[in-house]
Amino acid sequence: MSEKDEAIAKKGRTVALVIAGAMLIWMGAQVIGPQLGMPGRFAFLFDFMAIGALVWALVVASQIWRARRDDKG
Repeated sequence: MSEKDEAIAKKGRTVALVIAGAMLIWMGAQVIGPQLGMPGRFAFLFDFMAIGALVWALVVASQIWRARRDDKG
């Protein structure tokens, strides 16, 4: 496995962890927030943080896709 392949694999693992972590935090906030009596604006804060994480993951995933496509020729 070349150094570039290892870097791509590392980016892929990072993207997967960010997606999983963002969704776990978001779901936890949706469940725990009302139980703690948090105002709705905090729910929007968690929504926007999750959207930001997913947009970042989409950008990095597209970079991975382009890097792999360029390697194939």
